[in-house]
Amino acid sequence: MSNAKALPPLEPAGTRGAVPCCPPLTERPMTAEEAGSAARMFKALGDPVRLRLFSAVASHEGGEACVCDISDVGVSQPTVSHHLKKLKEAGLLTSERRGTWVYYRVEPSVLAAMGSLLGPPSVA
Repeated sequence: MSNAKALPPLEPAGTRGAVPCCPPLTERPMTAEEAGSAARMFKALGDPVRLRLFSAVASHEGGEACVCDISDVGVSQPTVSHHLKKLKEAGLLTSERRGTWVYYRVEPSVLAAMGSLLGPPSVA
């Protein structure tokens, strides 16, 4: 049984996988909706434990990590679960239950959106 979810905060409805949430910061000023989407992402990553968990998942071999492999971040297991839930709610992680374990992954579209938003200006 899979409980993987789409990543709506980073993509406008109807364009799943095609367009990141926001243009590069250097392209033009953000709209209120774009700023709201980006702020949810940054707010979720603004906590050091969440940032460590996100990094652990993103850098894990195979692009996904079992919760059992990433829970050593200096907080209790229930707190790890809370932070992973917040990362999922922000659209930064997806998950899938396999037996008794939950596996997390960062979708490539999330990393592309983050890179596009924070990347250097494109040369025309």
